[in-house]
Amino acid sequence: MTEVLKAVSTFFGYAVMAVFAQNAVCTRALGVSRLVQMAGDTSVGSRTFGLLLCALQGISALLGYFVNRFMTGLALPSWTYFRPLGMVLCSTAAFFVVLFVVVLSHRDGAKDIVAVLPMATFNTCILGTLLVSTTQAFSLAQTIGFALGSGAGYVLAVYLVRRWRTHAHDEAVPATFRGMPIMLLYIGILALALYGFTGHMLAF
Repeated sequence: MTEVLKAVSTFFGYAVMAVFAQNAVCTRALGVSRLVQMAGDTSVGSRTFGLLLCALQGISALLGYFVNRFMTGLALPSWTYFRPLGMVLCSTAAFFVVLFVVVLSHRDGAKDIVAVLPMATFNTCILGTLLVSTTQAFSLAQTIGFALGSGAGYVLAVYLVRRWRTHAHDEAVPATFRGMPIMLLYIGILALALYGFTGHMLAF
């Protein structure tokens, strides 16, 4: 029972840390280009994208954990160099798992979900999270907690940027900075706000 409680506390601890203290966007700049694209594309629902991203993060992290553990056990010196490719394959496998589930569900809006799926899968937020968790040799609870927390943190960043985007072309903003420049400045200010709580050094 103690081990279970310890694993649960570790899971939630790493999840909360990944959302705020180690936010994928604000502390590592992972998926910023996709974030800007998401902010400007109103056809993509934040809720759908968020659920898909978190599901893909969890599945790919689980696959990545076991693949990395297996390859590390083989003690192959070349695995370090091929780890990024292995993590890309894990995220691709997660893509097909989710695609298979969505297609089999025959639910309304499945076509819209499939259209958003590549955007949610192939971005540096997922790949970066996989690489951090594998290179730091996280436990299973740490890996899943960090992955889901990173997904939730990314969705939070998308929500904040989308909420502010309507002001990107206000007359109060100098003409030179309207649109993309002011949006990137806004993301930078969010990152600095988080650094005010965590400092400039990453824990991992």
